[in-house]
Formats: sequence, C-alpha cells, structure tokens
Amino acid sequence: GINMINPSGKNTDNPDSAFYEIEQWMKGLSQNGGNYIRIWLSQSFWDIEDAAGKYSEEKAQRIDRFFEMARKYGLRVKITLEHFRSITLEENPQRWATKFVYHTSHGGPLDSIRQYLTTQAGELLFLNKVDFYKNRYGADTLFFGWELWNEMNAMKGPEDSIFFSWNETMLHEVKKRFPDHMIMQSLGSFDTDNVRSIYRKMMSLPGNEIAQVHRYLDLGAPLDICHQSMDIICSSAVTEILSYQTGKPVILAETGAVEPRHAGPSRYYPLDTAGILLHDILFAPFFSGSAGAGMSWHWESYVHKNKLWFHFKRFNEVIKGINPIEERFEALSTETKDLRIYYLKGKKRNLFWLRDKSSNWQSELENHIPPRSLRDVTINFNDFGIATASIKIRIYDPWKDLWTTVETDSGILTLPHFSRS
Repeated sequence: GINMINPSGKNTDNPDSAFYEIEQWMKGLSQNGGNYIRIWLSQSFWDIEDAAGKYSEEKAQRIDRFFEMARKYGLRVKITLEHFRSITLEENPQRWATKFVYHTSHGGPLDSIRQYLTTQAGELLFLNKVDFYKNRYGADTLFFGWELWNEMNAMKGPEDSIFFSWNETMLHEVKKRFPDHMIMQSLGSFDTDNVRSIYRKMMSLPGNEIAQVHRYLDLGAPLDICHQSMDIICSSAVTEILSYQTGKPVILAETGAVEPRHAGPSRYYPLDTAGILLHDILFAPFFSGSAGAGMSWHWESYVHKNKLWFHFKRFNEVIKGINPIEERFEALSTETKDLRIYYLKGKKRNLFWLRDKSSNWQSELENHIPPRSLRDVTINFNDFGIATASIKIRIYDPWKDLWTTVETDSGILTLPHFSRS
C-alpha cells in the first residue's frame, strides 16, 4: 500500500477536482496490485470538526465518497484519526499541526494540549468523534484498521506518564467501538537513539495491535543509518521493531526521502525516474520480515508524478501464490563482495532478494553513475543450509519484468546478467 493522506493543496477548494486527482492515485495503485491506503481524517479537507464537538455533514460526505472510491478499486483503508500537536501556536508554531477550534479563544473548552490529554472535556472530544465514525461506518470490512494518531510523540509538553496513560485508555476504548478492526498507534520517524525507549514501550502495549515504524532517508537525521542506502534504511527499521519480540505484525508505515530534518520532499525525487527508491521501499521491508511492503510517503510529488505505480506490480509478481502465514518465514540476511542478500526461509519455499551493493541513491541520483551489469555472479545454496538435490529455482528480474526457471543439482547457481537487483 501507500500513504494517500489528502488531495494536493491546489485542489482542496474544489472537491470534484480533488476526487478526480485521488481517483488517479487509487487507480494507479489498484491496477498494479496495491491493496491498502492510509488517510488522515483530521486533515483539513476531511476534518468534520469545524467547531469543537460539532460535525460537518458536508465533510462527512466527502469521507463517504473517498471510502466508496476505495471500495471501487479494492483498497482497504487505514484511518488515522488525529494528527495535531498543539491547540495554540505558542505550544507549537506548526500551523498545519495546530487544532485551533479546541482552544477557548475559538469557542473550545481547552487552554492547552495537556488539558486535552488529562481532562474529561478532552476525552469527550476524542471519543465523541470516534462514536460518530462508529455510528456511520460500524463494522464495515473496507477498513484495514484505526490508527489513533499520526506521530503522537511529536507533541511537546505532556510527560510520558500522561502520554502512555492516554494511549492505553484510548486504544482500549476504540477497540470496544470497533471490535472487528485492528487498532494501532504511530510514532515519529525513528531517526535518533532517543526514541528507542518510547518505540519499544508503544509497540509493546497490549492494545496496540500492529507494531508500526516510520523512517526516512534524511541526511539531517542524527542516526547514521538514515543516511544509508534505501534498502538498509527500510530493512533496519523493520529489524529494530522485530527485535522487541512483541509477537505482532510489523509494518514500515511511513518512509521515503526528505530534505534534512523533514524540510520537504527530497531533491533526489525528480531525478529518480526509474524508481530505485520506491523499489527498495517495497522489497526491503518484506524481505526483512515485515507483514507487507513499505508504505511510501510523497504519493503525489514522487510516485504519481514519476509514473512509478508499476513498481507495485513488480513486487506483486514476486509474492503471487505465496502465503507468508503458512510459510512462517524466518528473515535472514548476509553479504557477499557484490550483494546484500535478504533471505526468507519458509516451510515450502525460500525467497531471496539480491541487491547490488554498488547501486544506490548516492551512485545513481547524486553522482549520476548508471547501474552496472552484474555478470556471472553465483549463489551457493549449500551456504544457506538448503538441501541441493534437484532444486527448482525461479528467477525474477524486476527491472525487466522477466521470469526464468532453472534447475540445479549441485546447489550452485550462476545468475543471469542483471542490474540493481
């Protein structure tokens, strides 16, 4: 799937234009095998709350229209309920993340974000809106699940005890209202060691049913791993959350490339007409043990603009006919002189994703070096503990969309010529 939070800014004043645009994105994803999207119902185009606790039927009908369009294209929807970080600009200068209507100066009942998290008035603002959605959408199977908040730890002020108390309560309350849907929470980009403890605790909370992680290629991030090749950025995020051993499915729920410290979409996007970043976003998480492909941000300014929807089809080619639950895949990895090898060891099948170490965003997008052609590269399956008596091997080149099938009784495979992966 992919994040599809809201229409682009140029269309927010014209719902028909906005929905025409959204339909192009949905069609691009669906026709290439994508099956779920994420929306922020708190984003201004959708936000039903024009005043605190009062709901706009016009906005609700926009949400209905979005859901029906998703149903038409066979896309399940992950719903993010809130994203604001403050109710005044004094608390946080980001206007897009400020919920002005909750403040007393705008007729609301609150003076601070802390009051929202600690008072009955704040609790009712959240739960009454959840009840509105429950009454409107009930147990509709369209929904992938309900996410309480986008990157809630980006709030400034409330101490951890208040933060986690609110989350434990609300995860439980939302689950009561949507017992047949998955309930989850998200945190900000995992780009510093400081967030490790809050990630571990949040992803381990019993009411948080999916262990999600956000991580970007960000040259301003304190963690060096956020400056690495895209496959490493994505893989390491999944491996980190899996290391907490929560027993929950793990999803890389937001990723992509940004200017330093999330100052905007990456300057490399216009150069990435081949989609090398998106390719790694889709493949690396799954081959590292996640419950699906990574979910890219910048759905409009990168994926759609560069006509990259076909990468979802290429990923879909690989997993066609594979049941990850039956296979109970164990995710492993190793390196050779030329390759990073990501390996899913299953009950019936073993999947390998081979990534050329010399090809990445630095070589191709910054230094303008074309990917090399790898020739006569061999893989010895004996090294992976695979019985080598007459193995049937299917090989897919996602850059050529080409399958080949070979058999070997020695366990040593010479790969066809390929570039990148």
